[in-house]
Amino acid sequence: MNADPSERPIAEVGQAGFDLAVLQSRVPVLAVFWAPWSRPCQILDSVLGDVAAECAGSVRVVKVNADDNPDLSMLYDIQSVPTLLCFRGGNLLARVVGTVSKEAIQAKLRAVCREMGATSRTAENHVQET
Repeated sequence: MNADPSERPIAEVGQAGFDLAVLQSRVPVLAVFWAPWSRPCQILDSVLGDVAAECAGSVRVVKVNADDNPDLSMLYDIQSVPTLLCFRGGNLLARVVGTVSKEAIQAKLRAVCREMGATSRTAENHVQET
């Protein structure tokens, strides 16, 4: 039995699904540009899983294979992987390059939620430090 992709903590999206999954999302999105050959991306993977699980329902985490999606990589000026982009309401609000801690990712997400005003309270509450 195949699981519904919307139930997975981290969905993989490409050029075709990026607009719907990221730019049209009603919740903030952390889009992670990665490559399967990158050791830093492999290290970051478990941290992303924790962030996605803790923020499920209020922040969406998606992965974009930078090698398989060169147009998106060029559009967002991805020069190194991993690169994490924080979107809200279709707007790119923050960028983090390299391997970072769960706490650093959560802090960036909290900042993005605060920037967007009152409608972000639910999301901000879900990215509190544990």
